[in-house]
Amino acid sequence: MPQLPAGTKLTWLGHATFLLETGGRRILIDPWVAQNPACAKDDNDVGPLDAILVTHPHFDHFDDAIDIARATGATVVSNNETRAYLQSQGLENLVEMNIGGTVEVAGIKAHMTDAAHSSGISTPDGIIYGGSAAGFVVELADGFSIYHAGDTAVFSDMALIGRLLSPDLALLPIGDNYTMGPRSAAEAVRLLGVKWVMPMHYGTFPILSGTPDAFRRETRDVDGLEILELEPGGSIGG
Repeated sequence: MPQLPAGTKLTWLGHATFLLETGGRRILIDPWVAQNPACAKDDNDVGPLDAILVTHPHFDHFDDAIDIARATGATVVSNNETRAYLQSQGLENLVEMNIGGTVEVAGIKAHMTDAAHSSGISTPDGIIYGGSAAGFVVELADGFSIYHAGDTAVFSDMALIGRLLSPDLALLPIGDNYTMGPRSAAEAVRLLGVKWVMPMHYGTFPILSGTPDAFRRETRDVDGLEILELEPGGSIGG
């Protein structure tokens, strides 16, 4: 189990939604709770927030962004196109960035990384372009880093993410169909060089058929790897 900094807690709310509490700040990644079938009802109210990070605006990562941002006043960090859409909906506490950039927000550094995926915002008039899909390496005050890969296929430049940003813990999709499955996620582990991995984006719907057990089988050759399998609502740290 990774030794998170004192006072740091990471909670998986189901699918790709995580709540990070660190340094007295609360940060939500990919806000989808109200209609998230993997999210326990007790977790629908995420409480006060300082920041929201959006990897991309597909509904299962973004649908609650506006409501939660309005209710909490949290600063929303996203790509430029998603920022423009949120601004058109009346939100003001917005930070735009792009792949390769770093912003400081809520006591952490958020490094936006590439992701191999599509991106679009569902509106009553159809889907509009949502900018490039991304991931985040979240660097905590003591240097411990958490890589939320967003929705992605495996890509060779994950080796650069490992080399340049040195994540300690990786949150990787394993569900297949819309993202990489267990075999590709195992290759992502090798490219990143991480020793702690938490699988996500699986089991929410039947089509997301990848499993932690299959992921374990595919990573048997990775010495020292620890796969942290949580139930939705489960946490590490504290």
